[in-house]
Amino acid sequence: MRPFKYVRARSPQEAAGLAGETPNAKFIAGGTNLLDLMKLQIETPATLIDVNGLSLDKIEATDDGGLRIGALVRNADLAWDMRVRRDYGVLSRAILAGASPQLRNRATTAGNLLQRTRCAYFYDPNQPCNKRKPGSGCPAIAGYSRQLAIVGGSDSCIATYPGDMAVAMRALDAKVELVNEKGETRTTPIAEFHRLPENTPERENSLKAGEIITAVTLPRPAGGTQIYRKIRDRASYAFALVSVAAVVAANKVNIAIGGVAPKPWRNESAEADISKDGAKRFVSALLADARPTEENRFKMALVERTIESVLNGQGG
Repeated sequence: MRPFKYVRARSPQEAAGLAGETPNAKFIAGGTNLLDLMKLQIETPATLIDVNGLSLDKIEATDDGGLRIGALVRNADLAWDMRVRRDYGVLSRAILAGASPQLRNRATTAGNLLQRTRCAYFYDPNQPCNKRKPGSGCPAIAGYSRQLAIVGGSDSCIATYPGDMAVAMRALDAKVELVNEKGETRTTPIAEFHRLPENTPERENSLKAGEIITAVTLPRPAGGTQIYRKIRDRASYAFALVSVAAVVAANKVNIAIGGVAPKPWRNESAEADISKDGAKRFVSALLADARPTEENRFKMALVERTIESVLNGQGG
């Protein structure tokens, strides 16, 4: 690990300002992903900005009946919050399907959204990788790609977004709150927060220079049945090959998919036909632009079967 400067921010605005004016700075809270990347020298920040002292660790009701989740709320606290368990069960189940109890006790809401891919080539500094070094190439496309994207990738990158929490938040139509160094705030739908790689795979989200996440907001509970199903190689402590977050209400079905794309994947325009046409036609629309490799082509059928099981009320 390379030497770095360490500073503590006293407010979100100060944290954003420090990030904007300090070259090669990174925020640190739980550090569950960042510290691993620093040890491998994949991330080599000159400055770490500690944001743990900010008052962003509360879960509060919003005026419209939803919830506002502070950026520093720990994953375990969020998953076990009674309001989340009662009204947003898909979110609680998704968080508990990820990592381990020890990591969930440290990981934060914002850090979870910002975690980086676990593509083997990204994690190996001896390999070229367009995320680490733009223009160096993507060996995963012709190499080991079993875990990687079948849709949403590009000729520059087929890495997947690895998280569970954001997949559930995508199904719940969450929004991400941000603030900059001037104290100006903006809100972006989670659908627009994570970016597709296209020709700039090193840019993974819509955060601007000098911005910090302050919260995630959830709309008024939709009710109905909420299911999160994760298919993986091991029963625990493994990233999804395919995951499905579903919110099935009276006249509406929201379905977001994980493990198949560089961001939580969803096709709202196709969801209206799920109830009458079942999974097959929906999956055809959901994966219409899929470009699987020979190693991960099995995910095409796995997505359909997992969605079918979810629509039949099978979680897990």
